[in-house]
Amino acid sequence: MKNKKKILIVDDEMSVRRSLEEWFLEDGFQVETAEDGETALRVMHSAGPFDVFIIDIRMPGMDGITLQKRVHEVDKDAAIIILTAFASVDTAVEALKMGAFDYITKPVDPDDLSNAVRNALRQRELSEENIRLRDKVTELGLSSPIIGESSKLRQVMEMIDAVAETDATVVIRGESGTGKELVARAIHARSPRRFFPIVAMNCGSIPDTLLESELFGHEKGAFTGAQYRRKGKLELANGGTLFLDEIGDIPAQMQIDLLRVLETKRFTRLGGNQEITSDFRLVCATNQDLESLVKDGSFREDLYYRVNVFTIDVPPLRERPEDIPLLARFFVDKYARAMAKPVKEIAAEAEAVLLDYDWPGNVRELENAIERALVIGKDRDLQPADLPLRVERDAKRPSALALAAVEETHIRRVLRERGGNVTHAARALGVDRGTLYNKMKRYGIERE
Repeated sequence: MKNKKKILIVDDEMSVRRSLEEWFLEDGFQVETAEDGETALRVMHSAGPFDVFIIDIRMPGMDGITLQKRVHEVDKDAAIIILTAFASVDTAVEALKMGAFDYITKPVDPDDLSNAVRNALRQRELSEENIRLRDKVTELGLSSPIIGESSKLRQVMEMIDAVAETDATVVIRGESGTGKELVARAIHARSPRRFFPIVAMNCGSIPDTLLESELFGHEKGAFTGAQYRRKGKLELANGGTLFLDEIGDIPAQMQIDLLRVLETKRFTRLGGNQEITSDFRLVCATNQDLESLVKDGSFREDLYYRVNVFTIDVPPLRERPEDIPLLARFFVDKYARAMAKPVKEIAAEAEAVLLDYDWPGNVRELENAIERALVIGKDRDLQPADLPLRVERDAKRPSALALAAVEETHIRRVLRERGGNVTHAARALGVDRGTLYNKMKRYGIERE
């Protein structure tokens, strides 16, 4: 073994302790022994933690069942193997129900005990690996790709946190390019369903003739060209989240079918007769006015009320200009790494142009503009001339709002770099503490 595993043997018979100690020492383990429960607890405190506990069920004073409880109070995942006489098997089975890994009857066969120890270690390692993977998934999921510090975006994040732990259906509204899918993925990443997939489908980009097959799946021979069975998005989303983008584009007949699925969580594939159950959470997005679609009859009212349980409005970029510099730097870093370019900063003049443009295409347009700028840019700093001509042409003179956004962004950055220390940040900004506090209050900046 590369790293020696530690075993604690607890038995009131000295001959058993010694023989098992010698056996596992030869097998490459680190071994400690104790003659009773009280001694075992002291050894745990002084020499622990241990990977495996081998505990005799019958000992004077504290018995093995009580010791098992005490061990699990310290380490709930402890691997415990019970030693028992044949007449006490019922008690050993009770120990298994309380979380022991296995039991071995006396007289002990060293090979049987070694196999039990190896199996216990293997299960513990798998359990620990599972915990690490789940923690990693959680870490990646909660490291939200939604960039910004504006008050409007903070409100969106608060709504995401509020609804994520529930199974409520969510409608995300906003203009094209605002990041509605990112919001959907953030909801999924913070939900109990995050260990299952989020399955996305853009209802507006799929022809009506294929939309039903994409959503429900089909059997072989269901229609011309269906040469094999195919699972639909509903089936693939089982246990996780189904994200339907541009839900307002779903045709009328499919709206009826979708409503039934939402109410029963049951459906059949095209060309099939077997009913399939799928446990999914629905999150929708749209850039249309669903209420107007209901009024003109193109969107069913009953489906509208079924999906519109919780609404999140994603603000357009022009309503949160203070987020533009943060987003721009994020995209600069992203594409500079991808293109292996030494671009590190955005020149103040270029930042002013970015702040003064209305961004009708929102975050998606900003990302495209930064990517294009890095393709043609030659300086280490991104310059106004690197930006698309339309952005430069349509940008106005820097406004008070744009200048305030630059100031807020700069203050936030300096505070982060100084670990939230107001005194150090004020010194770096060249202002006194009172002035900095006033500006922090004006921009709603809290000390971290």
